[in-house]
Amino acid sequence: MTTQDPTPCLVITGASRGIGFATAERFLTAGYRVINISRTAAPNPDIVQLEADLFDPAWGEAVAADLNSLVDGASKIVLVHNAALQAHGGVDQLDAQTLRKVMELNVIAPTILNQLLLPAMKAGSSIIYIGSTLSLKATANVAAYVTSKHALLGLMRSTCQDLGGRGIHTACVCPGFTDTEMLRSYGGEVLEQLAQASTIGRLVQPQEIAESIWFCASNPAVNGTYLRADLGLIEH
Repeated sequence: MTTQDPTPCLVITGASRGIGFATAERFLTAGYRVINISRTAAPNPDIVQLEADLFDPAWGEAVAADLNSLVDGASKIVLVHNAALQAHGGVDQLDAQTLRKVMELNVIAPTILNQLLLPAMKAGSSIIYIGSTLSLKATANVAAYVTSKHALLGLMRSTCQDLGGRGIHTACVCPGFTDTEMLRSYGGEVLEQLAQASTIGRLVQPQEIAESIWFCASNPAVNGTYLRADLGLIEH
């Protein structure tokens, strides 16, 4: 038997670093219990770790009981679908196995997590999808990622329509080039080029994306729509 806890909960995937970690800490400061679902724990002992390999189709069944116990009685749940995989290669190079892997993490895992948590989500809860500027357009040589992020935007829009009347709102935050470990792996010259791709002339900080996620989660009027958080990308 579990003891119900009226504290609001954030459930987030991929909070071990980058945008996910910044978001977890933002909600911690607001008094939320924060639960991270990923293979790697977040570097903050106040974040509850629920270990799962989201590439494994059976991960949902493995964590269901523990997850339900952790959110039992929460006054509201904010669910943030953050974990994602980017694979390089254009349409002419895209093999089915790569596309399946990207879709498994970027689209199917959020679908599984929605089904696990929706029975526990009360009015006032929210589901926030982390898309990309590539949810809205395409660039060359990232076909699998672009496909998955377009699909995620569609999933958010379906979430809005299908949960009508339940008091649960949803949005898709679409970050631009963000100063994360993944982006820094490209090296200094590429980082400078990417920074100059915005009208502000710098990279987005993870904490700025976290604040955008907080805004969407806290505002039911922001429902069924996307929020670009890209410092104003220069259009070509």
